[in-house]
Amino acid sequence: MSLEENESKTIFFRITTQRKKDWKTICKAKNISLTSLIINSVENRMLDDERRKVLEFIEKQDNVFTKIETNINQVAKIVNTQKFISNKELDNFSEKLSEIIILKQSQNRIFENIYALLAK
Repeated sequence: MSLEENESKTIFFRITTQRKKDWKTICKAKNISLTSLIINSVENRMLDDERRKVLEFIEKQDNVFTKIETNINQVAKIVNTQKFISNKELDNFSEKLSEIIILKQSQNRIFENIYALLAK
């Protein structure tokens, strides 16, 4: 790749004053630059603010599952200490674990789609 290919160039184009004002309002609300708005829109890529929201979502999801895993460990510790768990409690616990597995699989599919979008 030559040095010239990496050089930034200026492009001038005409839009109405109102449209520019509207675009700047969008940029301010999304906390992104006008250049980012135009380039990402033209290239059909995810906007920077959307990317930040997705990453925050992923982080929150991870925190939720960390709390669930902590609760599972607490139940296991209680059972190990008492050396007993009733059939009803075991069935309930197993049901919850099955739900978690389904949710985790669903989350992973969503993450795969998100990562594909982020890669654009």
